[in-house]
Amino acid sequence: MSDSNDSEQKTYHRKATGLALTTVKKHTKDHDLKLYGSCFCPFVQRVWIALEVKGVAYQYLETDPYKKPDSLLEVNPRGLVPALRHGDWGCYESNVLLEYLEDSFANNSLLPVGDPRLRAHCRLWSDHINRNIIPRFYRCLQSQETDKQIQFANELREEISRLVEVADIQGPFFLGPNISFVDIQFAPWMLRLSRVLKPYRAWPDPEPNSRWEAWLNAIENNEAVKATTSTDELYLDSYERYSENRPNTSQLANAVNLGHEMP
Repeated sequence: MSDSNDSEQKTYHRKATGLALTTVKKHTKDHDLKLYGSCFCPFVQRVWIALEVKGVAYQYLETDPYKKPDSLLEVNPRGLVPALRHGDWGCYESNVLLEYLEDSFANNSLLPVGDPRLRAHCRLWSDHINRNIIPRFYRCLQSQETDKQIQFANELREEISRLVEVADIQGPFFLGPNISFVDIQFAPWMLRLSRVLKPYRAWPDPEPNSRWEAWLNAIENNEAVKATTSTDELYLDSYERYSENRPNTSQLANAVNLGHEMP
């Protein structure tokens, strides 16, 4: 490929835009609880949404995971985001961090209080999102052959349908009228269906008046979600490299290409 074409390739953004940038500016002051994040990363957005839903005071630190600064490596030796530092303690992995925030801050519980069976139900379907939905999102996006794109898009639709079928009938969120654990697990990819998979892989809009459309609309209009979402251009640019399956796009992209579990 020529140098002129290389120069036209888009890459990931290093600064949030839109409402997400406004939120970043509100959380620049030094604080005991620090979120190391990257504006384009959906795993970061999970934790970020949870912080906003819970109304927890925190400091947001925009971090380039490809440069792996020492401050990030001190918390996560693998150099991946999201990572949290809480005082002299640090941890990482978005699923673990959601559980930590739930255990540490009682306000606005993400999991049902006093109902162990319903809590287990939420964890079960969160596992479904991580095992069956997210990998297919990236397989569809990274595949370069049309037949494979169609195959993985169909599989993705089937796995989403399984999730929608067990959601509260009235909704609009997974458990009912309020955003909770399963919604936050899935929300970043729900947003990226229209912002990434639609322009790059012709992902269809939801059927009008469907339960799926109601859920998507509820996520799009939730204040905590909006506060952590950048403008569409950021996602379109940042995911071009995935859509072209460029070498060494990320550890996640490499794992998808090799058929391995996500890092």
